[in-house]
Formats: sequence, structure tokens, C-alpha cells
Amino acid sequence: MVRVITLLTDFGIRDPYVAQMKGVILSINPDTIIVDITHDIRPHNINEAAFILLSAYNKFPIGTIHVVVVDPGVGTRRKAIVIETKRYLFVGPDNGVLSLAADHDGITNVYEIKNEVFMRANVSYTFHGRDIFAPVAAYLSLGIDPKYVGPKLNPQRISRLAPVSAKKLGNMFLAHVLYIDHFGNVITNVRKDQIPQG
Repeated sequence: MVRVITLLTDFGIRDPYVAQMKGVILSINPDTIIVDITHDIRPHNINEAAFILLSAYNKFPIGTIHVVVVDPGVGTRRKAIVIETKRYLFVGPDNGVLSLAADHDGITNVYEIKNEVFMRANVSYTFHGRDIFAPVAAYLSLGIDPKYVGPKLNPQRISRLAPVSAKKLGNMFLAHVLYIDHFGNVITNVRKDQIPQG
């Protein structure tokens, strides 16, 4: 079965970084299908990336591998992880960016990426997307069991984004803007059930 790998980053499309990741993936598995979710996340905006991933992940075939690289902590002690959910795999930094989608689908296992067999040689301190996440995703697309990438982690201990609820104040809401799309539509954290009907 051909596996789909999606890419979601804050790299933009002007620079060669996305192409480098795709090249690494295709060098390992030339038969995989790579789909760009977006590369226009505002730099280091974990919340925006998490929202976009949540909006898109479950529109893909079961078994899709979602790679997210919005990683202001690259080069620090933050972990690189693979999250296995009921229907998908998520690969990226342990900074909360994967948490909304992974929790939504139902986490079954989490692994820290430590096995250098699945990384590029001479891993860059600042480009884990190319040197760790891309090759790991490619090997997973070949059918490698996620347990081989490294030790199992407690799913309760991974980084999560703190949920923020909108508050109703009289006939107004105190809310957060989650995303503004290309057409100017504003997506907030006001839930449908908070809005009076009629």
C-alpha cells in the first residue's frame, strides 16, 4: 500500500527547505505520495499550525503520516516524537503542535525518536525537519513499526497546548482569534453551542 506523507511547516516556499525535506523522503521511498498542507504558517506560530493540522488531518486516508515542522525549540532539549493514533501517525517536535489533532483522533502510543538508523548522518542542530522528521516519516511509509524509532513515552507527559475557552460577557464574547484565512474569514474559539439560536 502506498502511504501518504503530509508536510506542514513555517518554511514558506521561497527557500529550498521544503524541497530538501521532499528530496530526503523520496530518496528513501520514491513511491510515497507527498502532500503539502501548507508552508505559510507564521514563523514559530505553534497555535496556528496546530489549528491547521486539526482542520486537515482527518481528511486524508487512514494511515497517512503527518509531518509538522513549526519548531522554535529546535536545537534545545525538546524531544522529537512519533505519535501513533487510532488512524494516523504524527511526526514532529514535542512542543504541543501535534497535540490537538492527535488527541482528537485518540492517542495509542508515543515514541521518542532516538534511533539514529532512521536519521540522516550528521544531524543539523537547526534543521531537524530535514535530518530527523523527514527520514523517519519516509521509513514509516515503508512499513517500519513506530516502536523501532526509540523509547516509548507516557502519552500523558507530552506537551499539549492549553485549551482556551471563549467567555460570554453579556451580549459579547471575549475570544481568541485562531486563524485568519486567505479570504479574510476569521476563525475564533467561540463554539457553536455558545451562540444563542434564533
